[in-house]
Amino acid sequence: MKNPWFAPAATLLLGALGGYFSARNTNPAGRGAMEETAARKTRSVVRSESSQPAQSARRANRAAASLDEISRLAGVSNRIQALIGYYSNLTPGQLEEEARKLESLPMNERMTASFLLFGRWAEVDPTAAMSFSNTMGFTGMFMRPTILQSWASVDPVNAAKYYSENPREFSMMGMMGGGRGPMGGQGGAAIIAGEWARQDPAAALAWANSLTTEKAQALGGVVGEIAKTDPRKAAAMLAGMGGSDLSGAYRSVAVQYGAADFGAAQAWVRTLPADEQDNALAAAIGGLSNKDPENAAKQLALMKDGDAKNRVVSEVVGDWARVNPAAAAEFLKKQTNAGAQGDAMRQLMPAWVGQNAPAALAYANSYQPGPVRDRALQSYVWSNHSSPPADLVKVAETIGDAGERARAIGTAAMRWMREDEQAAKDYVGKSAALTNEAKQRILDGRGYWGGRGGN
Repeated sequence: MKNPWFAPAATLLLGALGGYFSARNTNPAGRGAMEETAARKTRSVVRSESSQPAQSARRANRAAASLDEISRLAGVSNRIQALIGYYSNLTPGQLEEEARKLESLPMNERMTASFLLFGRWAEVDPTAAMSFSNTMGFTGMFMRPTILQSWASVDPVNAAKYYSENPREFSMMGMMGGGRGPMGGQGGAAIIAGEWARQDPAAALAWANSLTTEKAQALGGVVGEIAKTDPRKAAAMLAGMGGSDLSGAYRSVAVQYGAADFGAAQAWVRTLPADEQDNALAAAIGGLSNKDPENAAKQLALMKDGDAKNRVVSEVVGDWARVNPAAAAEFLKKQTNAGAQGDAMRQLMPAWVGQNAPAALAYANSYQPGPVRDRALQSYVWSNHSSPPADLVKVAETIGDAGERARAIGTAAMRWMREDEQAAKDYVGKSAALTNEAKQRILDGRGYWGGRGGN
């Protein structure tokens, strides 16, 4: 396709829709009933008598015949349900024809339709879906995790066989951080293992142990899936294993164990090899943070300084900031690692800015000039959608790092262009923080990094 998709948005959709297909296909014996339920929902979409036009309501109450008709339905949830029903009734050949039409859709519609289409295609003809994704260039990398997961949800044996026999197709999967997909971090072996574990944990575990590469990720996928419902059982499974491939599996279990019973998780962590305990404890604290971030912060404060502790600071701050940003900020101020503080600002500032922007700005400015303050101010500018752009530009100008300062100014200037084009143009033209190329992109309406969005 001509327009590569932005990684964060694609990864987010992939996770959400991949999870939908995962849950939908957990029980193969019940797939027919679930698909019929989805079809019935598609044919009988709930309508709002007070707000939805009669014509749209009538269209939503019967199966849609084309993407064009679906796009005119009132309500995004109605369109998604209609897409599910529409794709479920197509043959593999028809799904390929629809895949060729995706490029004509606006970006947001294209993303949703693509993940739904390829998820369904992988259920009925996964090798064809995978082959087509290999013709899509950069965009195809975002489709392969969805294809692989949907395939494994109905036929993990052959999904695993294909994955093992075609490793180069998946070489980008699992790179660059946490999450799913090419910019995500969850590799193909972990995706397959997790889906397989939902159907046959013993077979999934045997397959994971048979691997020579990605063994750790696959083991983590198996025990992590089991730990969601029974962390004690998952921990017991690991007790009988050995070798150097268990770090990821320990962390996968610790996350779920920490969320379910932190005290028991702590006791289990103390039984692990000494060099695994810090990472497992940090993972357990991360799990606890999902439901009790204040307690997680207390537990994190008791950990010794080091990489394991630093990695989970951002997660705890992000969870706590959603309910009490001021308390999360106070906790963050007490951390001693500047890298962890800077990373956590990306979690803290958006939550705080939405509740009390002046307090968030005062907090950011309470730091001495340097990387932490720069990251806080940049996050403030990026996440602030209520303050006048002219004010945000002034904040951005105080960022010390030249690159971060220019990016923040560019973001604020683009917002200013939408509200007061002439004032924004006057500012951009005089700015010493922007390169001539960046100035021209902003003046042309192409954003600081280029591109117009949309199609």
